[in-house]
Order: sequence, then C-alpha cells, then structure tokens
Amino acid sequence: MGMISEFKEFIARGNVVDLAVGVVIGAAFGKIVTALVDGIVMPFVGYLSGGVNLSDAKYVLTAAQMDAAGKEVAAEVAIKYGAFLQTAVDFLLIALVIFLFLKAYNKVRKPADAAPPATPEDIVLLREIRDSLRK
Repeated sequence: MGMISEFKEFIARGNVVDLAVGVVIGAAFGKIVTALVDGIVMPFVGYLSGGVNLSDAKYVLTAAQMDAAGKEVAAEVAIKYGAFLQTAVDFLLIALVIFLFLKAYNKVRKPADAAPPATPEDIVLLREIRDSLRK
C-alpha cells in the first residue's frame, strides 16, 4: 500500500495538475498554430514562390515503378523536405507566440520596486561620528 499512497500524494500535488493542464492547453494551442500555418502562412509562401505548394516539395531518389497495366509495383522513394520546412515554420511560430505571451505576462507580473533596505545601525552611527568629526 505504500506505493499507492505515494502515487496518490504525487498526483494530488498542484504541480502535477498544473503540468497536465499546461500539456492539454499546449496541444490545443499547437493545433491552432498548425491551422494558422496551413491555412494562411504556407499559402502565402506558396504564392510568393510562384504557386508551389511547399509542403509537397520533395526530392525523388527513386521514381515509382509501374507495371504494364499502370499499377504501382514499387513505391516512390523521396526526401520530403517540404513537410520538414512546414513543421519548422510551425515550431518557429509557436515559439514566437509563446515568447511574446511570456514577455507580456512577465511585464504585467513585474513586482513593484521594493523600498531600499534600511541602513544598519552601525553604519548610521559611523556616519554620525564622521559628520561630527568634520565639524
């Protein structure tokens, strides 16, 4: 029973629940950014590149082989660098939005400037002695 009670204590901690909520929200946020990239950014990049759909870009190593009936015998072997570029753009946009969000959050949460610490009594006393000696 010791392991079960330890597990219950572990799950009951606020940090684990916060982490779970963060993961779920992060996954949903990732879908939003992927939709943004797929629906807005990549078509714009395709427009700038002359109508080429960048996510379909690939370098064919071996073309697909067909038989006499037109049926595919061997699949095409290709390096799909377009999908990688699209995923990289997804990542960069997610990182940028998270950075901007955290920057704004930290600006709002910034604590008020604390009052300077009080000068210790021995320093105050030494200053008074110094000032009285100057007179």
